[in-house]
Amino acid sequence: MFGLNGIGGMLIAVVLLLSIVGFLGTNALLVQQKNASNFYKIEGEKEIKMIDAAAAKKVVDAK
Repeated sequence: MFGLNGIGGMLIAVVLLLSIVGFLGTNALLVQQKNASNFYKIEGEKEIKMIDAAAAKKVVDAK
């Protein structure tokens, strides 16, 4: 049937894997650059309710 044996198959596999790594690496870099300055800002942190009663006892009031 059909087979990719030897150097030809190895070269195709290596090129395919390197192209996948390059594509994913480039996308990861672009996502990092877009979100580098997109940070969370918590507004009204005093109004956030604690659900766990045990954790509520450990709250340190920062003044």
